[in-house]
Amino acid sequence: MKKWFAVMGDPIEHSKSPVMHNAWFEELSIDATYIPVHVSSENLESAVAGLKTLGASGWNITIPHKTAIIPYLDELDELAQKMGAVNTVVRTKEGRLKGYNTDGVGFVRSLEEAVGKSHQDKLVLLIGAGGAARGIAFAMQQQGYTNLTIANRTVANAQAIVDEMGIGNAISLAEAEETLADFGILVQMTSAGLATGNFSMPFSLERLAKGAIVADIVYNPLMTPFLKAAEEKGATVVTGLGMFVHQGAIAFEHWIGEYPNTNSMIAQLKAQLGGN
Repeated sequence: MKKWFAVMGDPIEHSKSPVMHNAWFEELSIDATYIPVHVSSENLESAVAGLKTLGASGWNITIPHKTAIIPYLDELDELAQKMGAVNTVVRTKEGRLKGYNTDGVGFVRSLEEAVGKSHQDKLVLLIGAGGAARGIAFAMQQQGYTNLTIANRTVANAQAIVDEMGIGNAISLAEAEETLADFGILVQMTSAGLATGNFSMPFSLERLAKGAIVADIVYNPLMTPFLKAAEEKGATVVTGLGMFVHQGAIAFEHWIGEYPNTNSMIAQLKAQLGGN
């Protein structure tokens, strides 16, 4: 029987996940399909029940359901449990729904693909303390990055993540700007990554160390305002596209048991998004 998968979110029209997964199915000659499903918050419980009843083999979850879906799942992977958020659901052989979070590990893979694996001892500044920051902080810790500092407008939110990890520091955005030259890796996870008309930088990059590695988790646009500013200061920039593709590839591996070709997918999506 043909397998099928989905991505649920609100909104969902913008998602590149169907393009990505269907291309991988075709490339690997797998008889499966992947569809977008628009699900509003009030319909989340019935949507999960519906996907299960209709025989979906698994699905992805995007904004705003990554935390809200947890009560409707049977079990969670250890990292998803720590992060308190799920972006991938696997239907097990026993018919149980198991939640995973592939975002953080996807980010680490994309970072190391872009700049190599020799930067784990550098001081890392994570900018933002929302769900994405939480996921990336735990994943970086798990992958051996232990010199972590989280900067946020509300320091208490950053401190909560630091306390839970048991390592790192929490500072204000003003402190981050003041000590910017100390950090070898910056990861931008606030709405400053979005190219909206009224966007504002979280802080000035005037003190950014030359040769620093600066990443943004937004993939559309590829070169966010934050990355453009960092590149002008001589930084090595890492777009969010690699994270998007690798988090999808990890989900794909959970479902299919095979890691797909990420390099060709990054090139394909980069062309679609107007990159070079």
